[in-house]
Amino acid sequence: MDKIAKNLQLALMVIILISTVIAVGIEMKNMFLNQSVTLADLLLMFLYLEVLAMVRVFWNQQSISITLPLLIAITALARFIILQGKEMDPTALVYEAVAILLIAGAIVVLRLRHSDKLGLKKKKSK
Repeated sequence: MDKIAKNLQLALMVIILISTVIAVGIEMKNMFLNQSVTLADLLLMFLYLEVLAMVRVFWNQQSISITLPLLIAITALARFIILQGKEMDPTALVYEAVAILLIAGAIVVLRLRHSDKLGLKKKKSK
C-alpha cells in the first residue's frame, strides 16, 4: 500500500509539473500577444515558479515544508487584491490584508521556531 501511495504521489507531481510548464507557456504567449506585462502577470509567473520549486523540493525530499505553500498563498492573495482591488469593497480589502498578515506571521513563527534565536532547540545531553 505504501508503494502505491508513493507512486501515486510521484505521478501527481509529474502531472503538476507538466501542467505548470504548459500554464507558463500560455501566460508568456498571452503577454506576447497583448504586448504588455502587468504586475498581475509577474505575480502569476512568480506563483508558477513557486509551484515548480515546491515540486522540486517534494521530488528531492519526499515531503513539503509548510513555508512554500504559505508563500504561494501570500502571492496568490496579493495577485487577487491587485486584480480585484478597483472593483472590491474597501472592507473586503481589509480582510484580505489581515489574511496576508496572518500568513506572513505564520511564516515568521515557523522560521523562528527552527532557529537558535529563541533558544527552543534541544540541548545535547552529555
